[in-house]
Amino acid sequence: MKRFLLTAAFVLAVTPALAAHWNVDTARSKLGFTVNWSGEPFVATFHTWKANIDFDPADPAHAHVLASIDLASEASDTQDNDDGLKGPQGFDAAKFPSAQFEANGFKPLGHGKYLANGKLTLHGVTRSVPLTFTLAINGNSARATGTAPLMRTDFGIGQGEWANATTIAHEVTVNLDLVAVKAR
Repeated sequence: MKRFLLTAAFVLAVTPALAAHWNVDTARSKLGFTVNWSGEPFVATFHTWKANIDFDPADPAHAHVLASIDLASEASDTQDNDDGLKGPQGFDAAKFPSAQFEANGFKPLGHGKYLANGKLTLHGVTRSVPLTFTLAINGNSARATGTAPLMRTDFGIGQGEWANATTIAHEVTVNLDLVAVKAR
């Protein structure tokens, strides 16, 4: 019995606490991107996406996020550009309907800032993408705002006339403004 209690105490001491699950309030959250297009910022959002987030501020190394984005839900103020982005020279949403981002562990950077080194799968290609974000938790509510830089050409986005950086920059910034509530 004594050996059992010592073993149980050891297991509890070395096992990380289970991170809280956070439910994203998609109505109050925004996910999109910005790219320089014809010398001007082109800003678009995704209307359909979901994220599963497990996070304990006392144990960020064991955080986990898995997000899935419906690429056909991309929208901007320019319908012609949106149609092209969703087509074969862009996202090719008919062939690759979604993108996924997964990160295991957040690195604290101080002052409520974190780094999630994750893997983004887009257009059938998986690459490492760093997501830097600021997190504010107030009771059971949290808000994360951040950015993730990437090169669209690393994912094969922009074929044909869109391959050149003259019209559409290769550098893209993913923008995140996420509101979540801790699950009970």
